[in-house]
Amino acid sequence: MSGTGTFLAARNLLLRHRTDYETAWREFRWPDLPDFNWALDWFDAYLAQGERGDNPALVITGEGAAARSFRELSERSNRVANGLARLGLGHGDRIMLMLGNIAPLWETMLAAMKLGAVIVPATTLLTEADLQERVARARVKAVVAADASRLAAAPEETIRIGVNGAGGTPYESLLRASPDFVPPRRAVASDPMLLYFTSGTTSRPKLVLHTHRSYPVGHLTTMYWLGLQPGDLHLNVSSPGWAKHAWCCFFAPWNAEATIFIANQPRFNASDLLERKTAAGVTTFAAPPTVWRMLIQEDLGPYKGSLRELCGAGEPLNPEVIEQVRRAWGLTIRDGYGQTETTCQIGNSPGQKLKPGSMGRPMPGYRFRILDTEDRDAQEGALCIPLDERPASLMVGYQDDAGNIEALHGDIYRTGDVVNRDADGYITYVGRADDVFKASDYRISPFELESVLIEHPAVAEAAVVPAPDAMRLAVPKAYIAPVAGYAPDAATAASIFEHCRARLAPYKRIRRIEFFALPKTISGKIRRVELRQREEARAKNGETAAGEFREGT
Repeated sequence: MSGTGTFLAARNLLLRHRTDYETAWREFRWPDLPDFNWALDWFDAYLAQGERGDNPALVITGEGAAARSFRELSERSNRVANGLARLGLGHGDRIMLMLGNIAPLWETMLAAMKLGAVIVPATTLLTEADLQERVARARVKAVVAADASRLAAAPEETIRIGVNGAGGTPYESLLRASPDFVPPRRAVASDPMLLYFTSGTTSRPKLVLHTHRSYPVGHLTTMYWLGLQPGDLHLNVSSPGWAKHAWCCFFAPWNAEATIFIANQPRFNASDLLERKTAAGVTTFAAPPTVWRMLIQEDLGPYKGSLRELCGAGEPLNPEVIEQVRRAWGLTIRDGYGQTETTCQIGNSPGQKLKPGSMGRPMPGYRFRILDTEDRDAQEGALCIPLDERPASLMVGYQDDAGNIEALHGDIYRTGDVVNRDADGYITYVGRADDVFKASDYRISPFELESVLIEHPAVAEAAVVPAPDAMRLAVPKAYIAPVAGYAPDAATAASIFEHCRARLAPYKRIRRIEFFALPKTISGKIRRVELRQREEARAKNGETAAGEFREGT
């Protein structure tokens, strides 16, 4: 059987057992595809062929409105691949994409995969310093952006490609290349394909390397969790540059032969999103809890439309939000769990019993061990993937600053999360094993924010913890020990807020400040756990610290 046929067979098994979790989990095996190139062997050779080729692949509304069939995207990405090659880009070269939800994003991703180049997704919210650091650490050879300032900030030797008049080599010129593409060197399953930045407990984010197998094939599990079927119109709310965008706005929908629907907005507007979703006939809808909490402020009743599946991911979803949506639409939001390092690992798949608070059960192809602090198997503890049953979807490893890949070794891969598993196999998220937390669906590294804070002359020490927030789940709050001579007052807080605004991307900014004597261990380490518990207790009791200052007030 060809690589396309083998992939199709694995995909179809999951579609056949879409609501039969036990059979899907028991029978699914990751397909062995050593020579597989998803863009060439699946997108071009299957999705873009025959009658399927005329089906809509991508529909964008709002700014950058566009519609592309599978055949059109196949041809346009061929042109872009030839254009990139003409600029000197080829197999193994790193291409950073700093694009919003516009058609060139999808075209360039497909083109890079065909060419064998490595895609480095990046959010458009990066500061100039962030961008320069990431270009250097990822060894980026080219940057594609629609913002002239992004291109200007790239190092002089970087190939710069601008969309919509942003400067550099015009993206539009790439589309004048030949529509017939033959890769000079064919990228295969084991070749690098994606290099993602992700936050950790250190001052700088890690670099996660995925291959032509781990992400395209690995997202069969994400397709299964989302409940996608051929012909679906799928809406996912997320920003490019983050892993969930590739999960739910690229690989999973096209694995299922579904159409990706994008509703661009200058600023998030819940009623506008609901109206466009309903008018378009969206059948499957995924969004982070932050968005769900905004949507339930509207009258959902008139907006069910053609919806069949609802999903939430990125952080635990409040039970009351799930219940309000269920009352309005008769549908239940299904949680899922995964990481930048993997695809969807755990989820509530369609048609299954849901348990309040649970993320669900292991997706087909995943096996787990839960280990206590002594590395003994337990019902609650660290969530780990045994490497003797390594899923196809697990990253190769982390890239270090010398450009070397630190491959996974030992018996297990530790996710860094703590979970609880009940007698029925349902898994509930407990929390991070370290201090990383989520705010508005973004992972935040306290160390990174603290490093910026202590650059301010008034800050002697700082500890950043999540402060519960009704809309964002949590916001970064800084507990600060001031330098002698600086008053712990509103003027000092305002100066620190301004300092952070100038140095941190918007999603990382400190939103609250409290001047406080930091609790420490006997060895002098700050006990952030006490500060987190302090914030949780206040939120539970509806209290606000008398000495707390909030951004913008």
